[in-house]
Amino acid sequence: MRIPKHIGVIPDGNRRWSLLNGMSKEKGYSWGLAPGLMLFKLCQKIGVKELTFYGFTTDNTKRPKIQREAFSKACVEAVEMLSHENAELLVVGNYDSPMFPKELLNYTTRKAFGKGGTKVNFLVNYGWEWDLGNLIENKSTNRKTINNYIKSNDISRVDLIIRWGGRRRLSGFLPIQSIYSDFYVVDKYWPDFNQDQFYEALKWYETQDITLGG
Repeated sequence: MRIPKHIGVIPDGNRRWSLLNGMSKEKGYSWGLAPGLMLFKLCQKIGVKELTFYGFTTDNTKRPKIQREAFSKACVEAVEMLSHENAELLVVGNYDSPMFPKELLNYTTRKAFGKGGTKVNFLVNYGWEWDLGNLIENKSTNRKTINNYIKSNDISRVDLIIRWGGRRRLSGFLPIQSIYSDFYVVDKYWPDFNQDQFYEALKWYETQDITLGG
């Protein structure tokens, strides 16, 4: 099987899952923690070099306060959970904003935990306009120097993006790094993650013609 070097994950459907299971919307975020750890271990097992989770966007902060607090807490717990694994962690997002969890400030430069190895990135309070802000201001940049101007410059090109929850959109996920990504959608909600969904995505990816425009 051809293994993607870098997988992006959009773990959507937490609120819909929560309502479906008789809970209020904000309760669903904590149920996404165990799937995240499971997916990390699967990626580590098969040799994926880099993994990026979409935590929450600057647009998500427009949601009710109780939901903002819930998904912020879940992001903090997810990062801290993986700090006990063999991983190199990085949190990318607008850390100057009060919406950025202060507990994650120490992770805004990449740090190795355990034996290191797998790179894991979390997009937290992330917005594509924030990411590309310096690039927009420096319009004279060329293709070779673009990566010097984006704030997510320590994140590599994404080979495969998997979105749970059935939505067919990228929602501003790393616009530079995802330019040639293959995009696979899982109709199940993120809290219902299982390894079969992941392996089906990999089987699909193996059938794609990877030309990068060539």
